[in-house]
Amino acid sequence: MAFLRSVNPLDTGPVLRAGQVYLRAPQMSDFQNWAGLRALSREFLTPWEPTWPRDDLSKSSFRRRLKRYGRDMRDDLAYPFFLFEIDSDNIVGGLTLSNVRRGVAQSCALGYWIGAPYARSGHMTAAVTAIIPYVFKTLQLHRLEAACLPFNEASVRLLKRSGFNEEGYARRYLRINGKWQDHLLFGLIADDMNI
Repeated sequence: MAFLRSVNPLDTGPVLRAGQVYLRAPQMSDFQNWAGLRALSREFLTPWEPTWPRDDLSKSSFRRRLKRYGRDMRDDLAYPFFLFEIDSDNIVGGLTLSNVRRGVAQSCALGYWIGAPYARSGHMTAAVTAIIPYVFKTLQLHRLEAACLPFNEASVRLLKRSGFNEEGYARRYLRINGKWQDHLLFGLIADDMNI
């Protein structure tokens, strides 16, 4: 049975808390803080992300991003979250559940980024820990997948620490930083978490 959800444009969705952070859906009021952190972190993020569009940090691009997010959530295709510090309410990163597949697959893919000032703070580990029960209990999916560059040691450690199993190697899997790059593939299933 498909999981259907209608999204009210004013609905901020669930708030997930773990450790010193919480996750919630992006809102227009997040634009300044998001754009500031992304601009500050551009050099840090460039090796790990697709090439940014020229207008990526503009307000109009952010507004288009939010519209796409709303459509994706309504259509049960993806669930974006921004990651905030509880004490300061500062945005520290983001996490997205994308490529939601229902039917016989019941799976989705996990992607994430952390701002340069917050790298290796434990915030993303807390965020991934918080999203796992959401994937398996709320969205009622069976499988959560993730991929990372083989030389991204921090990401490999994060996924393994969060319970993911390394499952394979995909050649020229994603276009990152302007070129097709190999990725390690990771998976986590509900059974792994006793859910």
